[in-house]
Amino acid sequence: MEIFQTIANMTGAALAQHVANGISLGSLYALIAIGYTMVYGILLMINFAHGDIVMMACYFAYFGIAVFNLPWYITVVVTVVLTALLGALIERTAYRPLRDAPKNSVLISAIGASFLLENLANYLFSGRPKRFPRIPILEQNVSLGSVQIQVISFVIPVVTILGLLILLHIVNHTKTGMAMRAVSKDYEIARVMGINIDNVISATFMIGSALAAVGAFMWGVKYPGITPMMGVMPGLKCFIAAVIGGIGNIKGAVLGGFILGMGEIMIVAFFPQLSGYRDAFAFIVLIVILFYKPTGLMGEKLMEKV
Repeated sequence: MEIFQTIANMTGAALAQHVANGISLGSLYALIAIGYTMVYGILLMINFAHGDIVMMACYFAYFGIAVFNLPWYITVVVTVVLTALLGALIERTAYRPLRDAPKNSVLISAIGASFLLENLANYLFSGRPKRFPRIPILEQNVSLGSVQIQVISFVIPVVTILGLLILLHIVNHTKTGMAMRAVSKDYEIARVMGINIDNVISATFMIGSALAAVGAFMWGVKYPGITPMMGVMPGLKCFIAAVIGGIGNIKGAVLGGFILGMGEIMIVAFFPQLSGYRDAFAFIVLIVILFYKPTGLMGEKLMEKV
């Protein structure tokens, strides 16, 4: 009965605010989850360093604005480029030498890459939290009736949808996308057909890392605290979002991100006494999905023609 009382007492403005927050958070999860699902769709492995790539992207953006005094829109471009190169470097050093090794070896390497990035960030940037630089144009509030919503909350879902559309175009209508689909279908046959496997996999890591960089920048504006460990929980949740939607399926990752983000916010809205357990919601949903539909809501194939 308590939940019905909470809903009855909630005004339309408060509900609209929660929905906006849920869409915003879900969009961030979706954008970052795409990186997990792309790598899995081609290599059938989980890039556990992906959350830490998000963390490094936040630091790149922080130093671009706070130290080098670059305009924020220039910083976005620089951050995307540096993060894409970081993704390619991780693939080249941590994964490519183990291309034909057992899956357990690759998994251990992925975890090692994650620990390396966390400790490297702790050594280079210190463990003291930093505040992401303020960007007034993105942080100002817009009034919709009695509801106050930050501009960034509108920007995040728009950027996520645009990113999804661009990525689907690349996957379905370009030579690189055709090569990705071929590699995801049959690794060895693609090699025999003359496809450069190494270049395709590097491109996949770079695209996933670039999208993570965009998500990281918006994450920093929305949630401005930056620490070397900040990528751990978002990384886990975005992996869960990819599993919910069907890991290996791009649109499924986006769907899973929206479900997870909206669910977290609504848990806090309807059950404020459980707000301290909001992180547990993601793991509960993961258990339920794995129990009833292990392949996720939209299957498991990445490179299906849209």
